[in-house]
Amino acid sequence: MDNRTFEISLEKNPRITIRATPGHYSTNLYHTNHYLDVGTLKANAGIAQEVARELVVPYVSSTVVETIVCMENTKVIGAFLAQELLQEGVVVLNSGGEINVVTPMHSIDGKFIFYDNEMEWIENRHILLLTAQIISGQFLRSMMECISYYKGIVTGISALFQYPEVLTHLKINALFTAEDLPEYRVFTTNECEMCKAGQKLDAIISNEGYRRI
Repeated sequence: MDNRTFEISLEKNPRITIRATPGHYSTNLYHTNHYLDVGTLKANAGIAQEVARELVVPYVSSTVVETIVCMENTKVIGAFLAQELLQEGVVVLNSGGEINVVTPMHSIDGKFIFYDNEMEWIENRHILLLTAQIISGQFLRSMMECISYYKGIVTGISALFQYPEVLTHLKINALFTAEDLPEYRVFTTNECEMCKAGQKLDAIISNEGYRRI
């Protein structure tokens, strides 16, 4: 993004990196003091496959997965993750089964919904929820409520990055956490310290990227 950008590498696999740029950024849910770029992890096929191999570890021998629900443009990783879960092997629980990879859409009122033809892949199925970043509890609750509405059973949650204040009854398996970026902060719009200090916004960020202001 600019010369302030630096990289954070996964200790187990240095090829897997995220880029962080300090500043003042806004989403539709919160303000933050870093823009985290995970685009390469989602879009580069070779890197996405390596990401999937890291994310599969907690599930491969212990968790039934019938559908992977992919949020925030993580469908490439989701496809590789399904492939890893279906590998042949005596300790691979899902070996020989079938896994569908789907992404919900937004309704007119902003809620997550699935198309009618996808409902059979959600109802009474064991679901692995995959997303890029879990920063807001509101986002995670919305997605969990959506899957519950369609009678899906969430058996796992994976993310590329997780902020620690987000709580759930299921463990979130994340490649990176705020421990990898201790200076990372998130604020509600009304309580943003940067806004109070008169610091102007650098950009508005979304699932697709950022837009400078």
